[in-house]
Amino acid sequence: MDKYILAIDQSTSGTKALIVNHDGLMISSSTSSHTQYYPAPGWVEHDVLEIYQNVLQNIAEVLANAAISSEQLAAITITNQRETAVMWDKRTGIPICHAIVWQCQRTADLCEQLKLEGNEKIVKTRTGLVLDPYFSATKWRWMLDHVEGSQEKLSEGHLLAGTIDSWLLWKLTGGAVHSTDFTNASRTSLFNIHTLKWDEELCQLFGVPSSILPKVKASDSIFGYTQKVGILSDGIPIAGLIGDSQAALFGNHCFDQGMAKATYGTGTSVLMNVGTTPPPARDGLVQAIAWGQGGVVTYALEAVIRSSGDSIKWIRDNLGMFDTFEEMETLLAQSPANEGVYLVPAFVGLGAPYWEPNARAAITGMNRGTGKAQIIRAANESIAYQVCDAVEILESQSDVILRELRVDGGASSNRTLMQFQADMLGKRVLKSGVAELSALGSVYMGGLAVGYWSNLNDILIRGTDSHVYEPKMKEGERSGLYNGWKRAVASVIK
Repeated sequence: MDKYILAIDQSTSGTKALIVNHDGLMISSSTSSHTQYYPAPGWVEHDVLEIYQNVLQNIAEVLANAAISSEQLAAITITNQRETAVMWDKRTGIPICHAIVWQCQRTADLCEQLKLEGNEKIVKTRTGLVLDPYFSATKWRWMLDHVEGSQEKLSEGHLLAGTIDSWLLWKLTGGAVHSTDFTNASRTSLFNIHTLKWDEELCQLFGVPSSILPKVKASDSIFGYTQKVGILSDGIPIAGLIGDSQAALFGNHCFDQGMAKATYGTGTSVLMNVGTTPPPARDGLVQAIAWGQGGVVTYALEAVIRSSGDSIKWIRDNLGMFDTFEEMETLLAQSPANEGVYLVPAFVGLGAPYWEPNARAAITGMNRGTGKAQIIRAANESIAYQVCDAVEILESQSDVILRELRVDGGASSNRTLMQFQADMLGKRVLKSGVAELSALGSVYMGGLAVGYWSNLNDILIRGTDSHVYEPKMKEGERSGLYNGWKRAVASVIK
């Protein structure tokens, strides 16, 4: 009987389930979206009960579409939006409130207070992260401070806290396993990326007891087995837990030091493999654990971009400037130049290299002739400019000059954008033939864990064709556009 791997890809905007065969090919998929909650300016929430129901629905659909039974699954893998914080009552399995999403800025004041008290150095030294509301620790602190009954549940030993992967793992194992992997733990501001343990001093600093946090394992571990799920038989290994950006790095075959990728999602993560010893992260970069695999921990430098694909969603949904992406492409063709118009998408602050949580979005350079075509182009181009910012700083901090950038995620299918990206970088851009690289990265990781594949070479031979975008723009035009972007960013930073 043929065996397959089921991947759960839980992202900011939706959930996907995919069935992958031994050749690394996707044979079935199912996708659903979930509600985005914005209860106050700069706040973003998700209902993780809705997300879990979507997971179950997608699993049922993907198995039916592939015409296979759950007994044919060699493993289930999970890749997820990182940093999004969940806290739940382990007796009932009910979250104490909505999950606080990575984009949410409600803890900006707490982060600023911690900075003023002189805590940023210890946080950065031990975790590789800047003190910012982007990361999970202050989100959990907020829940403990503001959700009614949370302190009572904590004192009675009933609370658990985790990121989305640990929540789904806990549910899929019938509440038997509370665990996470190195990549997700390294995004919380509580995990020491050098000792590979929860840091008790940091837990005390943020006021989040380590007793409610998940057990941390390497990404290629078998974390547990399905139990009491209903649509799945008991005993299926759950392996290959890995944060979505790191999963995309792995799925892009960036196994060697100096290789880098950009994942274009709601935000964009530009991640570079820096080997087994992390260099210092300065000027807005963060250190991260790329993965733990084969008994070795690989590190990465990352530049985090808060709003990229979300900018396109904003001009479609909030401004109503287009209905379909085909219509957007037509409007882009009508405006081959930005005509001096720039969109700085600081809807939830700016990430690397600026890390300005209080910056707010702006459209600059408009004149009486500016129309929706120019604004749509400005929104698309803002993604490429931010990636240029990221690559520039990654090169300077790693002393590695990138020959190419590997790309994935929804916006990487936009050919106009990818050509502009290559032009602005002055480097070739490789778009994988696989659309779901985060999911595939977790599949590779989980497959290695259960012996579905033997080693990294066994994965490399399953590479797919890439579309290559070569830079065509003249240097004078490129530098003029990029300087205009820098001026636009400066206008929103106080």
